[in-house]
Amino acid sequence: MELKLYDTLTREKRVFTPLDPTNVRMYVCGPTVYDFAHIGNARPVIVFDVLFRLLRHLYGAEHVTYVRNITDVEDKINARAAEEYPNLALNDAIRAVTEKTTAQFHADVAALGCLPPTHEPRATEYVEREGADTDMLRLITELVDNGHAYVAEGHVLFHVPSMPDYGRLSKRPLDEMIAGARVEVAPYKKDPQDFILWKPSREGEPAWPSPAGIRTPGRPGWHIECSAMSWKHLGETFDIHGGGIDLVFPHHENEIAQSEGATGRPFSRFWVHVEYLIVDEQKMSKSLGNTYTIPDVVGKGFRPSAVRYLLLSAHYRKQLNFTWESLAAAERALQRLSDFLARLEGVSPPGSHPELTARVETARAAFAAAMQDDLNTAAALGAMFELVSEVNSAIDAGAIGRGDADVVSRAFADFDRVLGVVSLRRAEDERPPVPVDEIDRLIEDRQHARRRRDFAAADRIRDDLASRGVLLEDGPAGTRWKRK
Repeated sequence: MELKLYDTLTREKRVFTPLDPTNVRMYVCGPTVYDFAHIGNARPVIVFDVLFRLLRHLYGAEHVTYVRNITDVEDKINARAAEEYPNLALNDAIRAVTEKTTAQFHADVAALGCLPPTHEPRATEYVEREGADTDMLRLITELVDNGHAYVAEGHVLFHVPSMPDYGRLSKRPLDEMIAGARVEVAPYKKDPQDFILWKPSREGEPAWPSPAGIRTPGRPGWHIECSAMSWKHLGETFDIHGGGIDLVFPHHENEIAQSEGATGRPFSRFWVHVEYLIVDEQKMSKSLGNTYTIPDVVGKGFRPSAVRYLLLSAHYRKQLNFTWESLAAAERALQRLSDFLARLEGVSPPGSHPELTARVETARAAFAAAMQDDLNTAAALGAMFELVSEVNSAIDAGAIGRGDADVVSRAFADFDRVLGVVSLRRAEDERPPVPVDEIDRLIEDRQHARRRRDFAAADRIRDDLASRGVLLEDGPAGTRWKRK
């Protein structure tokens, strides 16, 4: 079975074969840390976490390098810093914004069960260090030297007509590419499509010694940062470059131009992009009040594991409509899965049934086929829940033994090494809204109350825990608790 990924550049699903199976390399554009991430930002983070997990499963964890950057120098950051901290010097305000926002991003992705990337470079680390030119400045200088870039009024600009195949990623007409440029056409541009590699800094803004003989200090443009960081950690050519669909143009288009202009070699062999998340059939916007963050979702009583499940419930190349009802449905699906695995642990009769073992192997094959068919998480979840239904029926019929249960448990553990939803739910369950030692003590108090036939007291304990988000379930093996 071969992994196939849809490549935005060629507009087709292609068999993924890494340049080096002992060093599979992926770069994903991370956040620009001027504001807290919302659930739309979370979708590509979770999708690429699953792709990272799948690559580790296929090639071995030690053979996969995943780089996700932090953009900590950008015009939006400067504007937000001046707005939030008007009484601070701008550089101090920028530091306050980027540190606060980066910390929240790390908290969010950890809450969503995402593995840390192999490397998480920050753009400011790749401009200048101890007075010596580093990756970003060397890359800009190389582009000027080979005629792909030029200096104009303290700026360095990439000259788009120098790359005849510019636009092959987005496949946009020339007029659309000009209209979609991130900065308005300036008089010093040789061509309207030309984009900034380096710009002069205004007073108080972050500034570094400039490249290409420019005397005044300046700072990098957005696009050059990712080229320099990927070049540093993954080399001139690597396997996968990913991000949200909104990054195809101009960001990724410009990355290709400047990287291949500097090296003369292909940049990324696969381009993988995640579609938009919309909310209640509308694009997210602050004016509509629908740009929910992870803390917003938790504040409404949902868990991050339900967000992760929901964002994996549709194929990453399809738009996904977020509603509170769909999040509640994801919560119910996860609860069903958790209850099933708990029920499986309670299977005690010895023995195995070959037909059930065969059914597990069928589910394994269906799961693997779905995941290796362009990361079809929706179909993979479907294969899991078909197995849940069939095994539940076997438990109802008494047609399952402990040996079967162990085979099923191992299969679900392997599924979850890729999807990461069950392990996240269990980690959340281990941090209940009521301390575990208090839950255990109240369960014991409730048992004492029931033994002395004080059922009113037992009910009060149960209801008190339920009101605080902990449900008690009585069974043959005793009383177990779970989060509400």
